Amino acid sequence: MKIHYIQHAPFEGPGIIAEWALKNNYQLSSTHIYKGESFPEINKIDCLIILGGAMGAYEEHLYPWLKAEKQFIKQAIQANKIVLGICLGSQLIADALGAKVYPHKHKEIGWWQVNTNAAAKQNKLFKLFPENFMAFHWHGDTFDLPQGATLMASSEACAHQAFIYGEKVVALQFHFEVTENLLLDFLKDGGEELKKATYVQTDNEIKAEIKNISETNKLMVLLLEKLII
Repeated sequence: MKIHYIQHAPFEGPGIIAEWALKNNYQLSSTHIYKGESFPEINKIDCLIILGGAMGAYEEHLYPWLKAEKQFIKQAIQANKIVLGICLGSQLIADALGAKVYPHKHKEIGWWQVNTNAAAKQNKLFKLFPENFMAFHWHGDTFDLPQGATLMASSEACAHQAFIYGEKVVALQFHFEVTENLLLDFLKDGGEELKKATYVQTDNEIKAEIKNISETNKLMVLLLEKLII
C-alpha cells in the first residue's frame, strides 16, 4: 500500500496516521506543499490523504498552488484511489467535487461533540463509530454537501462534519489524527485564534481534555483499517 499525504503547514503533520502506516509497513510519502514540493504521478500511489491548514479552499489568489492541488485531488478521485481529507482536506475534497466552501458563521476550535446519523449506521466505514464522540476541531470554514455525497456526522456548531463519496472518498472536518505533541503544536502556532466565542475553547480548556486523544486516535485507526484494505 502506497500512501501519500499533502501537508499545508509545518505544524499540521499526519500524527497517528504516520505512526499507523509505518507500523503496518505501508509506504508513506508526502508533498509539503508550503515548501513548493510537487505531487507524485497519480498511478504511483494507492491512497491520498489531505491534511489541514489555516488557508481557505477558496483562497487561490493568496495560495496559487491550491489550483494544482484541487486538480490533483480530482485526478485521485477519478482514478478510483482511496482519498481521505481532514479539516482543510475535507473542504478541498468538497471543492473538487463541485461544492461551495465558505467562511462559517461560527469558528469551532477545541473539543466538541460530534454526532453520527442514521446513514452512518448503515455504512461499513462509520457503523462501528459511537453515536456520539468527542473530537478535536480547528476550523472557521464549512462547505455545502457535494452532489452524490452522503452526510455521516454533524456537530452543534457545524452541520457538515463528515461525508463519504462513493466507497473510497472520506471527508472529516475534525482532527482524529492529532497526537498530544501535534495538538500542542497547534496551540503554539495558532494560539492567537483562541479568541472568546461560543465554540472556541481556551488554551487551558483544550489542554484539560487531552485525555480524549487516546479514543480519537483509536477511531482514526479504525477508519483507516476499514478504508485501506
